[in-house]
Amino acid sequence: MGDVGPIEYFFYGGVGGMCTVLVGHPFDTVKVRLQTQATPKPGEKLKYQGMIDCFQKTIRKEGPLAIYKGMVAPIVTITPIYAVSFMGYRIGRELIGPKDLKDFRNIHYLGSGLFSGFFTSTVIAPGERIKCLLQIQEEGPKKYSGPVDVVVKLYKAGGLPNIFKGYTMTLCRDMPASGMYFLTYEALKNYLSENGTVDMTVLKTILAGGIAGMANWFIGMPGDVIKSRIQTSSEDTSPKARTILKELLATEGPTALFKGLIPVMVRAFPANAAAFLGFEYSKRFVRYYILGIPPEQTK
Repeated sequence: MGDVGPIEYFFYGGVGGMCTVLVGHPFDTVKVRLQTQATPKPGEKLKYQGMIDCFQKTIRKEGPLAIYKGMVAPIVTITPIYAVSFMGYRIGRELIGPKDLKDFRNIHYLGSGLFSGFFTSTVIAPGERIKCLLQIQEEGPKKYSGPVDVVVKLYKAGGLPNIFKGYTMTLCRDMPASGMYFLTYEALKNYLSENGTVDMTVLKTILAGGIAGMANWFIGMPGDVIKSRIQTSSEDTSPKARTILKELLATEGPTALFKGLIPVMVRAFPANAAAFLGFEYSKRFVRYYILGIPPEQTK
């Protein structure tokens, strides 16, 4: 009775997803703008010199709400994405790990997380395509008026494949990143408490969730840079990941694969701390106050 099943993980993960978007979207907007800004010509400087410069220029030129551009798409998509991610992780635990949670090892958490990343990529790819196209729109005439307009125009231009542009790279980014995400959280959760289900305080959950988010993005960052380039490329082009990788390494060096890392890391800690707080405490509320299951019986 105390075992939390995949359907419950879906619901609790969705709550975590909503918390994530509200906290982290401004940093994501800055990340995408840093990743997709044009390479300067000889003698010119980059448009944005870093995270703070990007924040300042965006707000000064476009207003404070500009850092929330494209948030409708992730609030609609990230809620089910996190729901599917946590549910996929729970299913992965059943398929990969031993029946008794006490017998779980780090390799089981990693494998379950990899399964989660595969599970969610189909949901993530179109949402991020829409989000990125809206985020790179700056001052002046807008090509897209909103998420629905993006979908309509993308579909008219190239059908469903155009909406799912960048799917393969999303998969390559998310599987290892998701594996590290859940492995880090579970390992820290086990380290910080005798019984993570009961003994994890708010501060411990924030710490474990925040560090898990940072680990997730450090692993996934190179793939994310390439994915952003693919998803924001012009409609008449279909750049290959290996071509983008070669160009980035040739023109900007290995550090190009970590463009936007600072705002990502600044965002990752609070956003994912919020995600796991939403997950853990919605789980505790529903199971204890609605279902009447004692906390010590929740697995």
